[in-house]
Amino acid sequence: MIYIGWQNRRRVFGPVMHFDIKNSKIWIQWNGTQEDVGEQLTAMGVPKHDIVVGFHPPYIRQYTDYAVS
Repeated sequence: MIYIGWQNRRRVFGPVMHFDIKNSKIWIQWNGTQEDVGEQLTAMGVPKHDIVVGFHPPYIRQYTDYAVS
C-alpha cells in the first residue's frame, strides 16, 4: 500500500505498508502506521509463527512473539 499524488507542485510518493509472502509466511517489511499489523493478522487467524517482522534484524526478531524467518 502506498501513497501517491501531488501536494501543491511537489510530487509525493511513499509506502504506507509493505508485505511479502515468502516460504508461506507473511513478512511485514514496512509499517508506516501506528497500527500493530502483527496483532491484527493474529486476530484474523494467522498464527504468530507464520508472521515475520522483516523490518527488524534477525537478532532482534528472536525476542518477539513472531517468527525469526
